[in-house]
Amino acid sequence: MMVHRKKKPALVIVAVLTLLCIAPTLAVNAKQERKLRFRQNGEFKILQVADMHFANGKTTPCLDVLPSQVAGCSDLNTTAFINRMISAEKPDLIVFTDAAKSLNAAFAPAIASNIPWVAVLGNHDQESTLSREGVMKHIVTLKNTLSQVNPSDAHIIDGFGNYNLEIGGVKGSGFENKSVLNLYFLDSGDYSTVPSVPGYGWIKPSQQFWFEQTSARLQRAYMSKPAAQKAPAPGLVYFHIPLPEFAYFDQSNFTGVRQEGISSASVNSGFFTTMVAAGDVKAVFTGHDHVNDFCGRLTGIQLCYGGGFGYHAYGKAGWERRARVVVASLEKTEKRGWGDVKSIKTWKRLDDEHLTGVDGQVLWSKTSSGS
Repeated sequence: MMVHRKKKPALVIVAVLTLLCIAPTLAVNAKQERKLRFRQNGEFKILQVADMHFANGKTTPCLDVLPSQVAGCSDLNTTAFINRMISAEKPDLIVFTDAAKSLNAAFAPAIASNIPWVAVLGNHDQESTLSREGVMKHIVTLKNTLSQVNPSDAHIIDGFGNYNLEIGGVKGSGFENKSVLNLYFLDSGDYSTVPSVPGYGWIKPSQQFWFEQTSARLQRAYMSKPAAQKAPAPGLVYFHIPLPEFAYFDQSNFTGVRQEGISSASVNSGFFTTMVAAGDVKAVFTGHDHVNDFCGRLTGIQLCYGGGFGYHAYGKAGWERRARVVVASLEKTEKRGWGDVKSIKTWKRLDDEHLTGVDGQVLWSKTSSGS
């Protein structure tokens, strides 16, 4: 019987506190100048790293591995896996859907790769010597990150690490100055702060309001001149704790595996309905439940787990750690070269000898959606 280890002892984040004195707003503004856009081949690729649980490096043992893997297994296996994934997939953006104990060491492969990366907070980040706000303020000072503490135009918003990124079309194309793919990142919290409500946290009304306003603004811009479009650009949403709607699936209507319960909040804050009403979200990506890795479609939105990545996180012996890759592809046009997003696909890679790819699927396509 697998032992569930989500509620673990308090973590101590290894961070240089003097870095927190750096004005994070200035750092973020400088990094936002690095414009994300589709490659010349018409693709944009995202690597999701879910549930690293990186601790103290070489001295931290692996959890839930085969007896033959125990000797010499540590956080360094997690680092090696990230490096292998970066080398194999060459992503345009790396998304960490939880933070870690040793922030600098955990994000080191992404920093060294010179690839833009972002992070959202998990449910253990409040169990450290830094507050959740402190963790995000440290993250935004690190090299190559496009993470933000919170949007500058949101004066009142719950949590830390709510922000969005706009992905521009191919340079030189008719969509060069349009955001053809929109990415939303939210803090799904840690644990309930309401005494009468047990369990995990949830995405609050203030965050949903910010999402609605941001989505509406992006849709107006995309559907206005120049190059006005008839339908919104597709959106992808990343956060840590799954929504209650993840429990709506069974083996007949998802791709991947479900090997444990859905550890969502005990209340439904309505964020799924908010996304459906917005009309642009095509897929949601979470972590938290390490041995679930499925994607299932509900009311036009794909709900996806990343699958457990880190070796110091609980897992299942014999079930390889894994990472999710998402690729958005543009439509080829005769006159302008590249148009808007044609399809969004995904697959996972296992941390085995060959980085085996599994469960390839189309999450959304322009033709099937009727757009």
